[in-house]
Amino acid sequence: MNSEVTIRQNIQNSLKNFDNQLLREAATTLLNTLGYYSKRVGNNEIDKERFDRLIESALDTANLTDKLRVEEWHSFFQIMQIADEEINQQRTPDQGTLFESSRIDDALRTSYMFVTVQLTKNTYTRTQLADITRFINKRFEKSIMVMFRYGVVLSLAIINRRPNLRNTTKQVLEKVTLIKDINLDSPKRAHIDIVSELYLHRLIENEGVHNFDTLHNAWEKILNTEALNKQFYRKLFAWYEWAVETATFPTDENRVLKPEEHVIRLITRLLFIWFLKEKGLVADELFDKAQMRNLLVEDDFDNDDSYYRAVLQNLFFATLNTEIDKREFSKQNYSGNRDFSKYRYKAQMNDPKKLLILFEKTPFINGGLFDCLDTFEAPSSGGYRIDCFSDEDYYKLSIPNCLFFDKNRGLFPLLEHYKFTVEENTPIEQEVALDPELLGRVFEHLLAEYNPETREIASSARKETGSYYTPRAIVDYMVEEALVAVLSQKCQPTKGNEIPWDERLRYLLDYARIFDDASEWFDDRETDAIVKTISELKILDPAVGSGAFPMGMLHKLTLALKRLDFDNTRWEELQKELAGKRAKEAFNTRNQQERDDELKEISQTFERYQDSDFGRKL
Repeated sequence: MNSEVTIRQNIQNSLKNFDNQLLREAATTLLNTLGYYSKRVGNNEIDKERFDRLIESALDTANLTDKLRVEEWHSFFQIMQIADEEINQQRTPDQGTLFESSRIDDALRTSYMFVTVQLTKNTYTRTQLADITRFINKRFEKSIMVMFRYGVVLSLAIINRRPNLRNTTKQVLEKVTLIKDINLDSPKRAHIDIVSELYLHRLIENEGVHNFDTLHNAWEKILNTEALNKQFYRKLFAWYEWAVETATFPTDENRVLKPEEHVIRLITRLLFIWFLKEKGLVADELFDKAQMRNLLVEDDFDNDDSYYRAVLQNLFFATLNTEIDKREFSKQNYSGNRDFSKYRYKAQMNDPKKLLILFEKTPFINGGLFDCLDTFEAPSSGGYRIDCFSDEDYYKLSIPNCLFFDKNRGLFPLLEHYKFTVEENTPIEQEVALDPELLGRVFEHLLAEYNPETREIASSARKETGSYYTPRAIVDYMVEEALVAVLSQKCQPTKGNEIPWDERLRYLLDYARIFDDASEWFDDRETDAIVKTISELKILDPAVGSGAFPMGMLHKLTLALKRLDFDNTRWEELQKELAGKRAKEAFNTRNQQERDDELKEISQTFERYQDSDFGRKL
C-alpha cells in the first residue's frame, strides 16, 4: 500500500490539477488517486442530455428554480459508476478495479455514481449545496456523490438513503454530509486529512468494504461529526493535562484559582477565537510560529513564555475586550498599570506596530469571556492577580510557547488538524467540521473532569455545577414538542382538512421534509397565522447554560419560515408592520428620522439576504 505521506501528497497534487485540467479529467484524476476506478464512465453527449433534463425538471417544479439557483449551473458531468461486483473484483490492494462493462447502467441500483456540478458564483452556503445534492439524488435511483466546483474551491457531498417504512420499494433521502470549500490552490491540512480517509484500499483493508452498502457505511463512519467531536475532545484533553502540569499560575494572591480552572478558561477563549478566525475576524498570522518568532524578542522561542503574554493576552483583553477607538499601549504609570484595556509588553516585541496591524481586523466582543479577572487594587492593598495582565506582576503567570506551537503536542497544530465551521450542523445537513456546538461540549466535559470544590468524578461534578450539555438529537425532539404544543394552541386549522393539525405541524418542523412543498399542506390563512404566531413567540430557557435549546429553537423556527415563506415575502412585510407599530407606540420619544431609519434597515436586510436565512434569524 502507498504510504500515508504519498497518499496525502498525491491528493494535494490532484486538487491543484483542477486549474490545469478539464473538470471531467480533474475529477477522474482525484477519484483515481483515492483508489476509485471504473470503465463505467459518462461522455459529453449523455451528460448534456442528462443536464438538460435536470434543468428542465428544476424549472418545472414550483418554488424550486430560485432555491436551486438553476441559473448558476454551468455544467454537469457523470464521472464514473462503481458497484458491488466491481469492488469485489480487485486483485490486490494496489491494483485498480476490473470491469466488464464500459457504459453507465441506469438500471443498476447497488452502485455509486460520482458526478460533478460546476457553479458560476464564488461562494455557496452549506444549505444551498445540500439542496442541490438532494435534488440530484431524487432524480437518480442510485446513490450519488456530488463534486461541486465553484470559485477556487471544491466541495464533496453525499446523502444517506433508507427504505421508506411504509413502502420498502421506495427510498427516503435523509442527511446530506459535505466536505466543504476545499481550497484547490492551497488546501488546508484538515481537508487533506479528511479526503485521505476516503482512500478505497484502506477502507477495504481496515473497514471490511466489499460492496456498495459497506462502502457507504464506511464513508458515513469517517464523515460522522459525532465521532469527530469525540476524537477531538480526547486529543484536547491530553493537551489540557499537559498544560495543567507545565504552566505556572499565581498562588500567593488574596484570591487563587486552581491551574485546572486557568486552563479551562484558556481553552474556552482560544476555541472561541478559532471560530472567529474561521470568519476572517482574527488574523491567521497570530497563530503562525514563524511569524510570531520574528515578532517577539526571544533567543529560545520554544522554551520562552512571551507569546501568551505579548500576543494572546493583548488579543484577549486589549483587543477583543476593548472598543476599537480606545485601543492603545499602556503608558506604564500608576493608573495605566491597572487599566486592563491597554496594550502591554512592548519591550518584548520586535515590531509593536506590526502586532497592532494584525489586531486591526478583530472586532470588539461585548461579553464576559475576555474580561480580565485582575483587580484595580494591588495585592498589597487586598487586590489580586489572576490573569496577571500587568506591567509589574506579569511574571507570576507563565505559559511556555511550546504549549501552543510544539509540532507533536502543541495546541495550534492540534486545532489546525481539524476543519472548523461557524454554521451549526442540523439533523438533515452537516459539514464534516467542528461547529460552534463544540464550545458547549468542551466546556461541560472539562468542567465535569474538574470540580474546584470537591474534585469529584465526572458525573458528580456535572451534578454539582449544573453543567449538563444536552445532545443535539434530544434538543431537536424537545424543541419540536414545545413548538407543536404552542402552535396547536395559538393557530387554528381551516375546517375540512382530514390530516390532523398536529401531524401537519410536525411535518412542517421535520428537517427531513425540508425539500418538500409545505404549501400543499397549509393554505394561505393557515400560513399567515403560523408566520404571525412565530413573530410573536417569546421563548425562555431558565437554565440556559451553553445555549443549546435557544439555538435549537432558532433553527426550528427558521426551518418553518423557510418552508412556509421561501422568498421571505410574508416575513419582510410582517417585520415592517411590527416596526410601524413600535414607532406609533413610541411616537413621543422617537423622531421621524429614527422611524424611517428602522424601516430602511429592514428593507436593506431583506434585499441583501433575500436568498438566505439571515433575515429570518435576525
